[in-house]
Parts: sequence; C-alpha cells; structure tokens
Amino acid sequence: MAETCADGPVETRAGVEAEPAGAEPRRERPGHRRIPVVPGLAPRVDAVVSPKRLGKELRERAPRSAHGGLPSGPERPGAVRAVEESNAGRLPELTPIRVGRMAASPFAFLRGSAALMAHDLAATPVSGIGAQLCGDAHAANFGLYGDARGGLVIDINDFDETAHGPWEWDLKRLAASLVLAGRQGGADEDSCRAAAYDAAGSYRRTMRLLAKLPVLDAWNAIADEELVSHTDAHDLLGTLERVSEKARRNTSARFAAKSTERLPDGSRRFTDAPPVLRRVADEEAAAVAGSLGEYLGTLPGDRLPLLARFTVQDVAFRVVGTGSVGLRSYVVLLLDHRAAPLVLQVKEARPSALLPYAEKAALDPRLGRPAPETGHEGRRIVLGQKQMQVVSDVLLGWSTVRGRPFQVRQFRNRKGSVDPAALTAAELDDYGRMTGALLARAHAHSADPRLIAGYCGRSEELDEAVAAFAVAYANRTEADHAELVAAVRSGRIAAETGV
Repeated sequence: MAETCADGPVETRAGVEAEPAGAEPRRERPGHRRIPVVPGLAPRVDAVVSPKRLGKELRERAPRSAHGGLPSGPERPGAVRAVEESNAGRLPELTPIRVGRMAASPFAFLRGSAALMAHDLAATPVSGIGAQLCGDAHAANFGLYGDARGGLVIDINDFDETAHGPWEWDLKRLAASLVLAGRQGGADEDSCRAAAYDAAGSYRRTMRLLAKLPVLDAWNAIADEELVSHTDAHDLLGTLERVSEKARRNTSARFAAKSTERLPDGSRRFTDAPPVLRRVADEEAAAVAGSLGEYLGTLPGDRLPLLARFTVQDVAFRVVGTGSVGLRSYVVLLLDHRAAPLVLQVKEARPSALLPYAEKAALDPRLGRPAPETGHEGRRIVLGQKQMQVVSDVLLGWSTVRGRPFQVRQFRNRKGSVDPAALTAAELDDYGRMTGALLARAHAHSADPRLIAGYCGRSEELDEAVAAFAVAYANRTEADHAELVAAVRSGRIAAETGV
C-alpha cells in the first residue's frame, strides 16, 4: 500500500510509514523519537500492524477450508509426458533407471515428480505468505546427518528444488507423501489420513509456538532431544535409535573402504560397480577435480586450512536418488596425511522444478520476499539449504564443471533416514507430527512465524483441509503411477528395474 506525502506516494510495509527516497532523516521533535526506521530491520512495534492480525485477515483471501480442494484441468500433462519432460537434459543412458525407480510404487512416483505436483499446486489457493521452500518436502526427504562436532541432527535434507514460494506447497506435498507411504506399508486408510492430518496439526502448533518465542530462541529451535517430546512421537523412538546407530557408521571412511582399492604407490582409487558407481576418463576426472578450485572460493575462509590438508586421489561417477537419476553426479576421494579419507559429492544443479509455477503464485510482496537471483543453480541450492536448516554441512559449496553448475557437499556425512513406507501405523503418525514440526521450523527462518500462525489459527480447520487434499492427491498419484506402469509394460517408455 502507499501513503501520500509532500514528495509523492511512499511505499509502506505492513502499515509502516517510510521516508521518501533521498529525504533527510527526520529531526527529533516533540512526540517523535530520534531513531529512524533502519532498512532491513524491523520498525518500532507501535508503527506496525500486528503480523498475527494480518495473518488472520488473509483468511478472507484464502479460507483455510479451501486448501482441501484438488483442481484439475484439461491442460494437465499426463504422467508419461511429465516424466519424459523431466528427463530432458539428463544422461539418456540413465533415464531408464530413473523410470524404473519411479515405477516401483506410487510413493516412488511422487518422489520423482516434483514438477508435476508443482503444476497441480499452482492451481490451488494460497494465503499470499511466501517462504523459502524445500520444494520437494516429501516424507523421505527428512533425515539425520552429522554436525561439525560429531553429533546427529534431524532435519530436511534435500534441497535440489528449493525456491521461494507459498509455504502451503511444502506442507501439502509432505501430507500427500505420508498417505502414499502409509498405503505402501499396509496401513489402513484411517491411519494414512491421520498421519497427514497430524502433520498439518503439528506444523500449525509448532508455528504458533515459534511465534511466541523470542526471535533468537525460535531461530535456533528445535534440538533433537526436545523434538520427540514436543511432537509426542514416542512410538518412533525405537526406530530413530536404530537409524541413529546406522547413521553413525555411514561415513566417508566406510564408503571408501568398500568402494576403493589401494594401489602399489600407496594411493587409492575407486573400483567400478556399474551402473551405480563407475570410474571416469582422465579428462572428465581432471575437469571435476579442477572445479574444486572454484568450490574453495565459495567456502568461509576458516574452512580453507582444513581442506588444504587433503589431497585429491580419484573421481568417479555415482548414480543417486530417484529424482536425481540421470544428472551428472560425481564422488571425489581425498586423503589426509594419515590416508584417512574424505569423500565429496559434486552433483549437477538444475533449475528448480517449482520455479515456473512459484514465480506466478499470488504472493504478497509485503509478506516475504525471495532472495536476490544467485546466477548459479548450485549457489541457489546452498543458500536455500542454509536458510532452512538450523545446522548445515560445514563443507557446503558450489562449483562449475564444463559450463554446468554443480553443488558440492560431504558424501556419507553420517546420514541416516527413516523409510516412511516401512513404519507401523502408530510410527507413521508420530513421523507425520515430527516432520510437520521440522517443516514449520524451517519455514520460520524466511517467513515471519507470527504471520503463518495468525493465518493457521487455533482451530483444526486447516488440518482437516490438508488431510482431505492429501488423500485426494494420493489417489491422483496412484492413477499417474498406473499410467506410467502401463507405458513401461507396453514399451512406450524404457525402464530398468531393480537398480
């Protein structure tokens, strides 16, 4: 909105009167404070509309009950066409593996079809509040990883599709994935819906909690030990303990021991294990290793002495994930002076599948603005990840290989994940509450939690709507998966299964 002054209209933010561009700072006079509004910092409390009140007012624009709808139009691409379009630019010899993994189950199809769901979400109502999104917040993209001191953190752990967009999109993708994971694991329909319902409820309650905390406390929430009790996820404790034990063993040293061999001169190199791991030609290996010079320039200066104590030994190509299959992804083996390994992953970074849809979303610019364009897809991923996580990989950076953008991170950094399709009904419900809380905390780094909490409110109206959407979208995904399976059986699209 704008107000009029002697120098013309002046933009305001949430009811805050701003100084005209180029104007002299206001002098202190009776009834006025001498401290001006500082751009980038919050205005005085007495000068703003309450974010909570503003969030409530947004319900008139998009009633919470409206989130239960699942619009459909004739322009929606079919499942096979969507998969073929998303395969564009990938290594063609690997796309059959990707199709085979997506054809394994409806949940697997959802994991590989972020772009198709973004197309569908673009037609759903939004509150107008923007946040930094994971972009692919399905239930399998949460997990454990190591911090700098050897501890384990649980958080969102995949950011290939991160972008600024409506916070509702991440929540709806999470809820739909819980229904599909539950169905795959044999849970009854009521339990599947309950997991989606409780994920939304946990998101809403966590956002309300964060809105009440001092800003620094909210920013640094939530510690692992507190998360289970906060979300009442006690049935999940045993599973988390088993995953934690496995994660502690999932290190560069363990991977190197299994995937490399020692040469007569004492150095090490990767061993072929096609099609998942294969050695690359000298020219390709040199290009990847050479890109680490640019990568070092993206790290904080205090990390450089650490990496200066490692020597690059070898480079190999490694197939990863479901949605990422077909992208160029390398592992780089480094050794320190005692031959202890560090493995880095250098993974191709493509534009976010959400971007074409998020750019058109009806977001209010007063309620959260996207970060400036990065000009490098690897940098977009790194900055998005750091904005959403409480603790990020200390060696997270980006680089360019043969003109293509890449992200760089530690490989096997004590990572562990819960398979949501293997959970009991009680565990799935706990997992929904836990992931809903984690998602709320991640969104609260870029969107004011008071705004979202004001919109979500105290009632369970949003929880009901998100659960209804999740069930309806799970049904749609099952139909999409069936279409893909039929196309594979007919030979219309190639698939390689079991890889």
